[in-house]
Amino acid sequence: MGVASEEKLSLLKAQLVNDYFIFDAVFSDETERFVSPPEPTVGDKVRIMLRTAVNSGASVYIILNGKKETMVLSHSDNLFDYYEFYTVADEKMVYSFLIQHCEQLFCYNKKGITEGSVPDPEFNFTVIPDFKSPDWAKGAIFYQIWVDRFKNGDESNDVVNNEYTYLGNAAKKVKWTTPVANVDIANFYGGDLQGVIDKLGYIKSLGVEVIYLSPIFVSPSTHKYDIQDYDYIDPHFGVIVKDGGQALKFEKFHNRFASMYITRTTKKENLEAGNALFAKLIELAHNVGIRVIIDGVFNHCGAFHKWLDRENFYNTSGYPVGAYRDENSVYHNYFRWYDNEWPNNECYDCWWGHENHPKLYYEGSKDLYNYILDIGKKWVSPPYNADGWRLDVAADLGYTPEVNHKFWQDFRKAVKEANPDALILAEHYGDPSSWLDGKQWDGVMNYDAFMEPITWFLTGMEKHSEEFRGDLLMNASAFEYSMRRFGAKLPYPSLMVAMNELSNHDHSRFLTRTNMTAGRLANLGSERASIGINMGIMFEAVVFQMCWPGAPTIYYGDEAGLVGWTDPDNRRPYPWGKENKRLIEFHKKLVKIRNDFPALRTGSLEYLYLTNGIISFARWTDSFHAACVLNNSSMPKEIKLQVWKMGLLSGKMKVLIQTDSEDFYEMHNEIPVEGGYVYLRMLPYSSMILACSVEEK
Repeated sequence: MGVASEEKLSLLKAQLVNDYFIFDAVFSDETERFVSPPEPTVGDKVRIMLRTAVNSGASVYIILNGKKETMVLSHSDNLFDYYEFYTVADEKMVYSFLIQHCEQLFCYNKKGITEGSVPDPEFNFTVIPDFKSPDWAKGAIFYQIWVDRFKNGDESNDVVNNEYTYLGNAAKKVKWTTPVANVDIANFYGGDLQGVIDKLGYIKSLGVEVIYLSPIFVSPSTHKYDIQDYDYIDPHFGVIVKDGGQALKFEKFHNRFASMYITRTTKKENLEAGNALFAKLIELAHNVGIRVIIDGVFNHCGAFHKWLDRENFYNTSGYPVGAYRDENSVYHNYFRWYDNEWPNNECYDCWWGHENHPKLYYEGSKDLYNYILDIGKKWVSPPYNADGWRLDVAADLGYTPEVNHKFWQDFRKAVKEANPDALILAEHYGDPSSWLDGKQWDGVMNYDAFMEPITWFLTGMEKHSEEFRGDLLMNASAFEYSMRRFGAKLPYPSLMVAMNELSNHDHSRFLTRTNMTAGRLANLGSERASIGINMGIMFEAVVFQMCWPGAPTIYYGDEAGLVGWTDPDNRRPYPWGKENKRLIEFHKKLVKIRNDFPALRTGSLEYLYLTNGIISFARWTDSFHAACVLNNSSMPKEIKLQVWKMGLLSGKMKVLIQTDSEDFYEMHNEIPVEGGYVYLRMLPYSSMILACSVEEK
């Protein structure tokens, strides 16, 4: 370090101890550098650390479960003092820090540094003994597949036109290039499990480590969130060995082809062949290093289910009579019934009033309760060996919070006993902390601490593309507050497996959101979803996704340039042969960067510079340091990054990738670190990832 650098270091130290000490130098989180071990078992000795400015003369305390304890100085480096406190993990640890500097008192938790002696408890750190999420899922690259729209690998299992009627809509086979219709629930494009098998090589080439499959069990709808049979793969996704040939026998059903549907979806040969194909898919995926999790829809089933049998499909199949057909059915208590005239479509309770989604009554039947637990075990056990569950509307299950939490506790026990390394992720909006206690879910689909804040900041759009808010567009303060507030609800095991999506099957495609247009398929049409899109914003979003803590989850086709309004237009078929190959290459490059620099997967996170239109943050470990910068404004910006926050004082940082409004570039140029700062000029709608290792500093 030369004379100039020594002078800058001395000046920086003076600033840290004085004006900038409070807001910039203090740091802690729940990663291994500051909590060791980060996932303790009961009885473990745990070290908790806090960083302050070097030689600040501060007195540092931890407020642990309401008790104030003194922290002691462990060690120091050029910039920081590190204070430590040891405790035994015998109960849930909720804590914040208290710092006395001169005559002032400050609190520190996930909200950051605040004046006073009373922290905002909503932002406190949390460590839960015996809570461990699967290591393979921490920071892994997920790929969500909407099976019917991904790839048709076996045309012999395709739906036949008019095969049956679903909610008044005749089942229809649709050409792959046909635009999605506004009423889409009975339109089938032909995607299946064989298609997923056929494209495992492509999926692997993206760097994907985990596939998440939309519901695959027997169901009459294209979305299959109204399951007809939890024990079998839908033959239209699996294998059709026999059709049955009884097309005229059951004319009393909706149409003369109804019996074809019955024989396809109840014939043992078809059901068992589909299950065998699913086992094969899992085996082949595992062989190339890809895990597979599946969708669990346990809050409700479908009205076609043999338990209810509203359509009278099972009357000659040998199954017990359904609860809709006979009040004395063995399945009667699987559902909650009303006192009005019975039977009719309004006499049983439904999820959100959807008559095709009868809500399951766990309070009413122990048999139902135990059966679903067995299903939870079945699919993560041999011969299938799925790697976990994504749980649909998991917070809605049951009629009381007590039953809901008890069920998920029992579900976790059952699944983890069958497969200790299985992952349990839940769909959830809002505060999930009562379920993330180490006894229920591992994590959640990260809407509140990922999808929503970054969408508002980059596009000003609500995640369904139904509202534009200019006050949230490029609003860095609102972004940071949301990320801190909702991120504080995720303990370390949950944060690391949080499913960080830009798009999915319930919300508009992110690329369409970049046009900042509010609307839906019904009122604006298909073509409008691709008009006015901003590829620069899309690049920014993917850079952010691949640098943020958690599990980046690519919704099939996002990497290929698919657009679409919210459900059902977000479920367009994958554009095989018409992919945006440059965007695919971009995803591949970013996944490789993430894997090459462990700091982007497991490192601490600290904000470096936030202002209108600008987000920048650091990710670092003891060995690797990285910085991510987004300029979402329409003007070039000069930016001064405080990289000293991750311990960098001098040396050089390499530009790993840079994007602008039109393309991405692998620059590999080096930018000097001058006295703890990096100076950048960012183009409009641009992003950049910089990194270095300890040896390169």
